[in-house]
Amino acid sequence: MLARVQSYLLQGIDALPCEVEVDFSETEGTMTEPRSFIVGLPDTAVKESMERVRSAVSNSGYSPPMGRTLVNLAPADVRKEGPTYDLPIAIGLLAVQGVVRPVRGTEERGLDYRKLVFGGELALDGRLRPIKGAIAMAALAKQRGAAGVVVSADNAQEAAVVEGVNVYAARTLSEVVGLLTGHIEAEPVPPPDVGAMLRNAAAPIDFAEVRGQEGVKRAIVIAAAGGHNLLMLGPPGSGKTMMAKALPGVLPSLTGEEAIEITRIYSAAGQLAPGQSLVTARPVRTPHHTASSAAVVGGGIIPRPGDISLAHRGVLFLDELAEFPRDVLESLRQPMEDHVVTISRSHGSVRFPASFMLIAAMNPTPKGDIAPGEVGKRAMEAYLARLSGPLLDRIDIHVEAPAVPWKELSRTARGGGDEAKGTTTESMRRQVDAARAMQIGRQGASVSNARLTGKQLDRFARMDDATLSLLGSAMTELGLSARAYDKIRRVARTIADLAGSEDVRLEHVSEAVSYRLLDRKG
Repeated sequence: MLARVQSYLLQGIDALPCEVEVDFSETEGTMTEPRSFIVGLPDTAVKESMERVRSAVSNSGYSPPMGRTLVNLAPADVRKEGPTYDLPIAIGLLAVQGVVRPVRGTEERGLDYRKLVFGGELALDGRLRPIKGAIAMAALAKQRGAAGVVVSADNAQEAAVVEGVNVYAARTLSEVVGLLTGHIEAEPVPPPDVGAMLRNAAAPIDFAEVRGQEGVKRAIVIAAAGGHNLLMLGPPGSGKTMMAKALPGVLPSLTGEEAIEITRIYSAAGQLAPGQSLVTARPVRTPHHTASSAAVVGGGIIPRPGDISLAHRGVLFLDELAEFPRDVLESLRQPMEDHVVTISRSHGSVRFPASFMLIAAMNPTPKGDIAPGEVGKRAMEAYLARLSGPLLDRIDIHVEAPAVPWKELSRTARGGGDEAKGTTTESMRRQVDAARAMQIGRQGASVSNARLTGKQLDRFARMDDATLSLLGSAMTELGLSARAYDKIRRVARTIADLAGSEDVRLEHVSEAVSYRLLDRKG
């Protein structure tokens, strides 16, 4: 007896079809112990599935088959991992026993298991537990024209985000059988209101809570308006970390497509909370400086997304930048340029999206402060030398975050009112939205200023002779690279957008040059 059940396998953040074939034959002779085999490149978690499935089937009130059971996971040349296949294997076992049957006509009740996609981990008592990649599974079912997907109730809202596919939720194996046999009314989970969820997403920190640092806030507005990378240099306690965490509140709200894209990454990485349907705010990832290259960039025997992919469409914040291992920092160079990361293994390559804003912070010296005189200067130069020139070239804006003076810190305590709080997230957001609107009108929504090519810069960032002369002098006197030349033009284009100017003028280039602190000669 043979049954075929449709499931999926994750490759990166994408779901590929996987057919679970269950073949059962009666025990011959006096043998009473069941024998089970799983083939198709299963990992240890998949190999252990049969023990979980037999207990779940038995504890759900059904008789597990007492014979030889062979489970094949096709395609057989792609490695399978995780407990995703518990539910489809269980449905296959029940199908070969006749507990669930194909629906032959419209007069029959229940769902046809052959036209559904199943995914779920089984507890020993038959409860369904959540799995990774439910949203990718639903997208695959829609693409292949399946009648729907059957998942744990904890995964249902996540899968229902994909429009055009029926999602059936269950908490136990018995409920799944009830849906298939018609004993439980099959009601698809209603899709969530993605637009309302995104509109109600609130910023975690308001920039009004940051005392002083108006110059850094200006640099953050420029970075957010153009999608530029930014490095803050300053002593401990100057608000660098707080401002990095407040940055998503200044960035434009996520679109529905961006939110689903981010959710797919978090789902594939197992980072969604049970019952969470969507990532509604731009992510901020803050890896510790002791993190490995695999943790930051991604890796593993079966490649998994790292922090740069989990920061997709959001912010990657590297605090104490100079303390990160050199190999970790250098591994960021290619993703910062290409906005994807490719992880190659012997069995193939996986591409993860990695379009993030890099926000970095560091102290001027290992101790955090600067000693006076030549000794302090040498200590700072030695510390900054830990960062390679090519990495600094890829950071558009370098800005100093000085220590906040006592007078600024105590303004609100002295009853200074709202104006004492400084620039707010709301006012910064208005500036960013206006500048982004100019960009969209000029070059479309898919290309931010930070991604303008040299040819596009020649077209969209034209300068008069005086402005070009200033830029040429800066390049020569400061010893800037060709990459820095384009970075200055991109930042100047964003500054012009914030000023509402169609042309890039001398004052815009002058400000952009001032943000190249760390890649000058000497």
